Amino acid sequence: MGTLGELERAVMDALWDANGAQSAYDVQHTLEERGRSLAATTLLTVLSRLEKKGFVASDRSARPHRYTALASRADHVAELMHSVLGDARDRTAVLERFVGGVSTEDAAVLRQLLGRAS
Repeated sequence: MGTLGELERAVMDALWDANGAQSAYDVQHTLEERGRSLAATTLLTVLSRLEKKGFVASDRSARPHRYTALASRADHVAELMHSVLGDARDRTAVLERFVGGVSTEDAAVLRQLLGRAS
């Protein structure tokens, strides 16, 4: 995968929040409900780009074509976190700052998850 631009992220958010495959018209409607109006051609271009980047799959056997996110939002965010950590020169410092900035609730979840991983 990789990073998402602002418009790509808005489209992916619409797909991630959907229950199942969505047509471009479904995505366009969701974006309009969220205060973002896109021309159909622009949206189709973004969906095509997302497909090339490996974020979505399209079912071209249906009319209109249906689009599905290939990974969950959590998968994408975890990949971004791993990528950022992998780029760090001082991983310990990055992890220390990250852990130091999480809420008490998130720290408890991290402890629980790390306990399961051992």
